[in-house]
Amino acid sequence: MSYGQQGPPRRPGYGGGPGGYGRPPAQGRRPAYHETKALPMPPTDAPPRRGHYDGPPPDGYGPPPRGDGYPPRPRRPRKRRRFGRTLGIIVLILVVLLAGMYFWVDSSLNRVAALADYPGRPAEAAGTNWLIVGSDSREGLSQEEKDKLITGDTEGKRTDTMLIAHLPDNDTPATLMSLPRDLNVEVPGNGVNKINAAFSIGGPKLLVQTIEQATGLRIDHYAEINFAGFANMVDAVGGVEINIPKTIKDNATGVTIKAGPQTLDGAQALAFVRTRKSAATPRSDLDRVANQRTFIGALAAEIASPATLLNPFDVFPLLSEVPNALTVDDGDHLYHLAGLGFAMGGISDGGTITTTVPVTDGSATQMDEAKSQALFDALKTDAAVPKDALYN
Repeated sequence: MSYGQQGPPRRPGYGGGPGGYGRPPAQGRRPAYHETKALPMPPTDAPPRRGHYDGPPPDGYGPPPRGDGYPPRPRRPRKRRRFGRTLGIIVLILVVLLAGMYFWVDSSLNRVAALADYPGRPAEAAGTNWLIVGSDSREGLSQEEKDKLITGDTEGKRTDTMLIAHLPDNDTPATLMSLPRDLNVEVPGNGVNKINAAFSIGGPKLLVQTIEQATGLRIDHYAEINFAGFANMVDAVGGVEINIPKTIKDNATGVTIKAGPQTLDGAQALAFVRTRKSAATPRSDLDRVANQRTFIGALAAEIASPATLLNPFDVFPLLSEVPNALTVDDGDHLYHLAGLGFAMGGISDGGTITTTVPVTDGSATQMDEAKSQALFDALKTDAAVPKDALYN
């Protein structure tokens, strides 16, 4: 029923005035105005409105009902609060997943004792030196994968790529230096041989020692990537955009890569960094190592881009490929690799110097001793590399 002008039935001790809802006055004092003044009631013929109270009066001394004559109940911004809470939960889940993925990848990296002290080892110097090795190992590849990547069936494990990445402690640019595979050097305990023979003879530890003795640079970190891992990492980021200056038709593998800007998938990228027997690579291994540096810069820039790092559909597949692709020294961790990756990303925009160890001729078998020593000395002291010591 709807109450009229007289209000609801009065209860003893409940209201002050006629039909009022005031509380009874405290004993021994004069009642306050609000305890005796009846609140206005809606007319009997008034149409019901939103929030109009049409039920029995409340029991006890609780708050009065909401309706005509009372302030409206404030509304909570539920949708905005709910959206913010949902967004916070999503961000928290992503952070937890990334943290979990980080520790899983770091603990799953293949590790090898590549760095070791020996009599006559170069002393620590300015900056940080990485040895980056590309292995031609076919271990673990099925015949279908070998055919797809055009790796051939050669047994064993050799180095197709050897680079030293120098990260300075000051504001001089980082340097990425290639070591031609046919360079003749002293291999400890094995006389003069091609530099990549050290890896076949004694693995990473002998290769590191050989390179340290040949350059005078102390290697601080070691990273090795295999054929399949390289191709899978390229595919994980959706391919790598690169400008091919001249059409490549490799006579050894039969691979053709047309000239111009394009996105290379894993198999094409592997062919590009390996080719040295085509009209596009007249200097053979010298052109190949230059292509390798160009592609490493493009790949590092792609990995470090916000489009990759902020996209879980790219970053999670990429991280999942890292343990199968990389082998590092037993003292290296994922955060070391992150620093290397950001430095190598500067190759694409010219922020990183790229060079080859200076050689005396196109066969890339003999170092130019004077120019090479000037290059090595600059890296030891974090000094600017002399222009005449750069060889591309």
